[in-house]
Amino acid sequence: MPEFPTLAKLAEDLESGRTTARKLVEACIARIADPSGEGQRAFIHVDKDAALTTADAMDALRKVKAAPSRYAGIPISIKDLFDIKGQTTRAGSRALDDSDPAEHDAAAVARLRMAGFVVIGRTNMTEFAYSGIGINPHYGTPKGAWNRAEGHVPGGSSSGAAVSVLDGMAHGALGTDTGGSCRIPAAFNGIVGYKPTQRRVPLDGSVPLSFSLDSIGPLARSVSCCAILDAVLANEPVTALKPRPVRGMRLAVPTTIALDDLDAEVAETFERALKSLADHGAIIERIEMAEFHDIGPMNAKGGFAASESYAWHRYLISAKGDVYDPRVAVRIMRGEAQSAADYIDLLNERRSLIARVNARIAPYDALVLPTTPNTPPKIADLADDKAFTRENIRALRNCSLINMIDGCAISLPAHRQGDVPVGLMLAGAGGSDRRIFELAAGMEAVIRV
Repeated sequence: MPEFPTLAKLAEDLESGRTTARKLVEACIARIADPSGEGQRAFIHVDKDAALTTADAMDALRKVKAAPSRYAGIPISIKDLFDIKGQTTRAGSRALDDSDPAEHDAAAVARLRMAGFVVIGRTNMTEFAYSGIGINPHYGTPKGAWNRAEGHVPGGSSSGAAVSVLDGMAHGALGTDTGGSCRIPAAFNGIVGYKPTQRRVPLDGSVPLSFSLDSIGPLARSVSCCAILDAVLANEPVTALKPRPVRGMRLAVPTTIALDDLDAEVAETFERALKSLADHGAIIERIEMAEFHDIGPMNAKGGFAASESYAWHRYLISAKGDVYDPRVAVRIMRGEAQSAADYIDLLNERRSLIARVNARIAPYDALVLPTTPNTPPKIADLADDKAFTRENIRALRNCSLINMIDGCAISLPAHRQGDVPVGLMLAGAGGSDRRIFELAAGMEAVIRV
């Protein structure tokens, strides 16, 4: 698979005149249209004409030194969960086919446009974002990076987002993350995915899964790329990212739940990455996180995702439940059985969980753990519902720990070239986003030796 440039390199090429926004957009459109590629499954809609018109506008602005940012003209993809003015937001479903077109861009989309990024199209996703696997029976399932001849899952729910970046159909992607939906597809495709502290990026204009847990984040080719997009999404200044030296990093490996039932390749890659970090001077401590044991019982009745998604879907699913993916519908309907008292208990238990975990991890710079315990399963092997459920729960397990503690986290590729993709996750308490980016930038190259 070819190597595609980072956002910084693309910005340099645009500034120097080595390329233009139109050329970048035309190249992405050609890759999407390639019948031998995954574009027809990775994208639900491609906005070719608008993308080319926007690219021309950004080129004209750059000529008169009026580009809105140095990244103006770079094409990005948008997960089908977000409103784009004049388009129907389907959230990877057929149940919203007859919805009115959006009157406004989602807040996150508007911020990317203000920086001059070119929206190239809407990417495929798990229906209503309700799975970490990435299978979609309505629009097809894009094949992930690993062993495409066999066909392995791309990870979800931001499946098309990851594949669009991987295959150079976009140079960055807007995704969401409720229990790993940026980080899982990043891990399964050997790219970088970021889940920010939830409150930093507004959810306005996106179809909710769980408004308590939903976070809006980027998928891209490097830590610095994700940091750039994250700053734009959070409406913060885009400043140079200063990698922290690995020597002296204090990293905690949670031994509770996070290291259970790892595939052999995941365990081997993770331990090799830890050894490399230690060899470069990182201080690594394995710690018990007893608090993680509380999360399973909290989610026994479906947790926030079931209760909050049911509240949003209850009328739609009553009217159009027959067109829902049955694997999604059954999870949403778990929320019907939750009482108001159950939900209030969840809110109180989560507040306690966050406080206790934050106190435990305060002495460390970050937690480090495998992004997923499993490698990407074959699509064909998940036709069986039991197999699908087992692998979906495994894929979501580690990432969802961080959403439940209101943290921030990044997934970095940790595997060697040619090996099955494995992600290493770096996570911290809510509000520690900049530190996580600096740590990740410092260890990015070190963990793949």
